[in-house]
Amino acid sequence: MLANFSFWIWGTIVTQLLTAIFHSISFFVKEKPRNEKEKQLIELVKDYKMDMGAWIKRSFGQLFIGVSTCFTIIYILGAVINWYFLQTTVEPKVWKGLILIELVAYGIVFLLQIKFTFLPPIIVTGLVFFFLAGTYFIYNWP
Repeated sequence: MLANFSFWIWGTIVTQLLTAIFHSISFFVKEKPRNEKEKQLIELVKDYKMDMGAWIKRSFGQLFIGVSTCFTIIYILGAVINWYFLQTTVEPKVWKGLILIELVAYGIVFLLQIKFTFLPPIIVTGLVFFFLAGTYFIYNWP
């Protein structure tokens, strides 16, 4: 039984870390416009700051960095918590509760990725959801 659980939870940890790594690549890759319109769009996204109220002015680029950073950290947090629980003696009841919480949270993220993003983030978030579902539904909880 434990080997079955170990496979699914390690799959979850690895895919959570891969998702964080893949997503953080966008912090290091510079956009290269292929034409004049793309160049203008990139400059606007990067440089044009909108008044968000309360004396806060942000560009879409800054907002994107904020959301991207949070997305990466949430996946790292999930992987670290799962790894920590795996290394310590945690009751199956606690594990089951954590996995259910993650299943719901990352399931919502997966649905949002399907609706609003493109194939690579859909695939990696889908893999995280798949391994969490396997952990929760295939493992025979005592």
